[in-house]
Amino acid sequence: MTTRTRFAPSPTGFAHVGNIRTALFAFLVARHNDGQFILRLEDTDKKREVAGTDDYIINAVKKLGMNYDEGPDIGGSFAPYRQSERLDIYKKWAEKLVAAGRAYADPYSPEEIQQFRDEAVASKKPFLYRNHRPENPPVWDGSRPLRFKSQPQDYSWHDAVMGEMHAGAEAVDDFILIKSDGFPTYNFAHIVDDAEMKITHVIRGQEFIASMPNYLNLYEALNLDKPIFATVPHILAESGNKKLGKRDGAKDVLEYLRDGFVVEALDNFIASLGWNDGTEQEIFSMTELIEKFSLERVQKSGARFDEKRLVWMNAQWIKRLSLDDLYERTLNDIEYKRTDPDIAIPSIIGQRIDDFQNKVDAGYIKNLAYFLSTGDIQHLNISGYWGFEGFKNKNEEYKKQILLVVQERLKTLADLPALTEYFFARPTPNWSMIENNKQLKKIPRNELENLIKITFEKLSALDESDFANEETLQNKLNELLTETVQKPPVLFGIIRYALTWAPFSPGLPETMRLLGREETLARIEAAL
Repeated sequence: MTTRTRFAPSPTGFAHVGNIRTALFAFLVARHNDGQFILRLEDTDKKREVAGTDDYIINAVKKLGMNYDEGPDIGGSFAPYRQSERLDIYKKWAEKLVAAGRAYADPYSPEEIQQFRDEAVASKKPFLYRNHRPENPPVWDGSRPLRFKSQPQDYSWHDAVMGEMHAGAEAVDDFILIKSDGFPTYNFAHIVDDAEMKITHVIRGQEFIASMPNYLNLYEALNLDKPIFATVPHILAESGNKKLGKRDGAKDVLEYLRDGFVVEALDNFIASLGWNDGTEQEIFSMTELIEKFSLERVQKSGARFDEKRLVWMNAQWIKRLSLDDLYERTLNDIEYKRTDPDIAIPSIIGQRIDDFQNKVDAGYIKNLAYFLSTGDIQHLNISGYWGFEGFKNKNEEYKKQILLVVQERLKTLADLPALTEYFFARPTPNWSMIENNKQLKKIPRNELENLIKITFEKLSALDESDFANEETLQNKLNELLTETVQKPPVLFGIIRYALTWAPFSPGLPETMRLLGREETLARIEAAL
């Protein structure tokens, strides 16, 4: 039998790490078994649906490399793949249950049902709707909710991750199948869709365990074969004592891409949240994940979200990229797209502007402020991750040389401005950096001034060809060490600040070679 898995999100918000992990696990199971992966949009909760997020979810799944075989935008043998377009299918299955005496129209008003709940609380008993099941319910004509007529019993079932599971008859109740607006509930629609689409593995979060007895009761009423169930544990906050939430740093998964994380690192990190292959290996390509992934290796306990580990993993992946590949990625537009006037602006625009203030030029900030004030962000692009005007004035080869010398230091692509801006524009001297340096702050100002003067004189004796040779530059720096009888952190530190006025920079020979003779001397003179 062909393995068929699905990712079935609701378009009620942006894709976060939790539901993307579910998608990734389902994708890996399908690909590991040479099966098919399906994307289905469960858009039946119209009150909670956010316009535009269906396209956003599709985009997120594709950007993370989880190319599906069937879906709402590409079709497939079991189309349509939006639940709102499958209402006739649910009605057909609902009528089967009505005919078999396993579903009935709910005659009660919301106020009456609330009264039943209050009575249960007052008597300190759990509320079960089946205890109030009407003796002679009205004919179901679609104007009232349709409820499942359960047959309570104890259940045992096997979960591919959690193992053997059990629940008593008290967990089974009469739940709504079709709402009064004609749309099915998740509890009904997903079972019908999984059956119609021949899904073999249902992979979902821990929050659905409590509903499993109801699902099993419905499978039996519909005379359906059950798929393989796999329940993945919660992703926990970094503290490890609660489920990851927005206050703990959980955010739209595409925001990580906008923040300079590469796709390979995100996939690698998300796959490792609750799974490992039993070895010490931490860095996995998508090919390796497909080859090694199995539900048996998914842990039962919660997986702690450690963003520091994600940053480390991202740095490892950046180092592995070829220079040409990395360069192309740094040029990728960071795009914010508003497809509907009612859609919420992606959180990064509202919440991360302070971060961007330090990363991009003032012109961009002014443009962003304009777009925010007008709400007109149909197409708002930041041209890549370099983020400053001087970048446009240099040729591609020069940019690649700079990227090569900082590649080992990059933790995210968003680090580029801080690590490279001084290669494109002459920085303003900032002596407070020296005053805060534990080595240089001990040296009297006149001594530092003398070191800079001597450096200027020695480097002035070199010609342009000398500046193209890093070995020649290093030899000249070593001569300066001998002549000044100074420690490397002091001499090289003051020269580095004079050239870059940055907290981090590549080695001095590389920096001087890239700046060239004229610019190197001009910066040292500016420091004086």
